Amino acid sequence: MRNVYIPKQHGAWAMLILPLLFGVIASAPAWQHALLFLAWLLSYLFAYAALQWIRTKRKAAWLGPLKLYGGLLLPVGAALLVLEPELLLLLPLAVPFILINLYFAKQNRERAFLNDLAAVILFSLMTFAAFRVGDGTDAALAFELFALSVLYFTGTIFYVKTMIREKHHKAFYWYSVLYHAAFLAAVALLYPPALLPAAAVLLVRAVVMPRLHPSVKTTGVLEIAWSVLVLVCAWAAY
Repeated sequence: MRNVYIPKQHGAWAMLILPLLFGVIASAPAWQHALLFLAWLLSYLFAYAALQWIRTKRKAAWLGPLKLYGGLLLPVGAALLVLEPELLLLLPLAVPFILINLYFAKQNRERAFLNDLAAVILFSLMTFAAFRVGDGTDAALAFELFALSVLYFTGTIFYVKTMIREKHHKAFYWYSVLYHAAFLAAVALLYPPALLPAAAVLLVRAVVMPRLHPSVKTTGVLEIAWSVLVLVCAWAAY
């Protein structure tokens, strides 16, 4: 039952944590960030189970995690909103991307590029939530880190597809390499120099790793390592 209650998408854990920490960088650490993370984690686990329930035509196996995570999310989410009611203002921004994910789940097309991109933007919005909780004042910095999150994780869409589903598609490999080259150029032009090492390593990753043919599990676990590198460089930059 572990695969029902705990998603096996290793790379998703990085996408769950990194945008929140970007929001902390843009503001200041606060104990409420721990409550925010707990609510966000439970939301992810509940949403994952809900999407699988929809995708598998309401398979009964997913009712267990739906009830567990939904039951835990209600009091945690309520406590967070009592402390930080302004977080509700972010909900309208998230709704369109939630609807896109629901649509592709119903169509059983969760691997579609547009669905992945919607998830990247949705997860990256957590930067603004953490910024709000940390009483941040520099909205431009928060948007800059939100954009960095979107750009970085969009690159992971290309990269992971070259490693798994599109590994025999040479054109897609070059899409990934060209995207990461453009990402490096964008970082050089728009971001502090401390982020350049991360962008350069990600380009090397896009070029070299598909040729090494690591396992799917190794690819997922390494996504966490790449995200740590981006986090460390962002922390040094700001």
